[in-house]
Amino acid sequence: MADQPERYTIARRDLWSSARFQLGFGLLVAVLLPWAVRVNLEIQELEWPGLQNSLVGTVIALSIGYFAYRRLSRYPGVRASYNILPTFAASYGAVLAVFFFARLDYSRLHFSVSFLLCILWFYLLYFKLRRRRLRIGFIPGGATERLTAIPDVGWVDLSTHRSATGELDMIVADLRADLGERWERFLADRALDGMLVMHVKQMEESLTGRVAIEHLSENNLGSLIPGIVYGKVKRFGDLAAALVALPLLAPFMAAIAVAIRLDSPGPAFFRQQRMGYRGFAFRMLKFRTMRFETAADLDPRLAAITDDKDLRVTRVGRFLRRYRLDELPQVINVLKGEMSWIGPRPEAIPLSSWYEAELPFYRYRHIVRPGITGWAQLKQGHVAQVDEVLEKLHYDFYYIKNFSFWLDLLILAGTIRVIVNGHGAR
Repeated sequence: MADQPERYTIARRDLWSSARFQLGFGLLVAVLLPWAVRVNLEIQELEWPGLQNSLVGTVIALSIGYFAYRRLSRYPGVRASYNILPTFAASYGAVLAVFFFARLDYSRLHFSVSFLLCILWFYLLYFKLRRRRLRIGFIPGGATERLTAIPDVGWVDLSTHRSATGELDMIVADLRADLGERWERFLADRALDGMLVMHVKQMEESLTGRVAIEHLSENNLGSLIPGIVYGKVKRFGDLAAALVALPLLAPFMAAIAVAIRLDSPGPAFFRQQRMGYRGFAFRMLKFRTMRFETAADLDPRLAAITDDKDLRVTRVGRFLRRYRLDELPQVINVLKGEMSWIGPRPEAIPLSSWYEAELPFYRYRHIVRPGITGWAQLKQGHVAQVDEVLEKLHYDFYYIKNFSFWLDLLILAGTIRVIVNGHGAR
């Protein structure tokens, strides 16, 4: 009987976290309830087909939006509240577009009320689940000690607070360590109670968004060749997006080129050899943001590094860097297949050679096409020192391990926010 309160606490917490409860209650409140109210009112016979279509459409829109919202929110360091409005706006908008172009009858009122109730429900859900810090119990020993340095988590040492498991969100342990029979039985019992039990390495990845590897291994990365099918689909999407974007961006890019020429002498574009896909060098194109004159005796590695307050940066160049506009010409590299819109940033050849000599497995980041923006840029920003590059490499490996449409979509949304606020410019 002593376990009953603990199991009740876990069950109550799991109810709010349950995908079935979240989706099911959302459909009830945001779809069925307004539909039932509308049906009980006196409606004209001509309105009935549109109301029926709207019921089906809002069920599809909310379900698709929820699936996308769950996928985007599972990545570390992501505030789920940022994804609620744009995700459901996109799903409802897509269904409405299908109805419009297919000339199907629908109720604008039902769609509008359903969308508003949907947004309210998922914001309520977010604040219900996120009003306190994540509490994670850990079993001392093995590699768990380094986890406690990760901020914004309530770490509970189960060797001294073993009875507190009913208040925990999950438990972490080094499952490769010799925990002893008592702890192994404890973990088995907690798993039977419905508690999530994770290995220390997976926990660290989920909280930090980094994959720290000791050696190239399937255990670390899942597969040394990531997402073959998605890679091909992504290349098609990159090409299609570049073909659409280039004509739209051309007038804007021409204006930037004129501004650069008027601001300082020299060409409007900057070309540099970068290390690219599968270890092949390519010539990357950017807008010039620095003075054209360079010191002939400067170490090539240092010349490739830009400090936060680099005096070589021009007035126009500083504006372009702040809002990432200097990267726009790389749409040409995307068309040529040398780059993707999203992926690890390509390094200059001198820097790449330096890092390869200093860091094990650095070359593995070239297994996917380099990108105009990427996961490491969002999480860490611009770096130059070897110790910072090692941390950035862990972010790149996380991207490679989780290579997917959903992570790319999340990076795209994050990049838009960075462009708007100018955060992390160098």
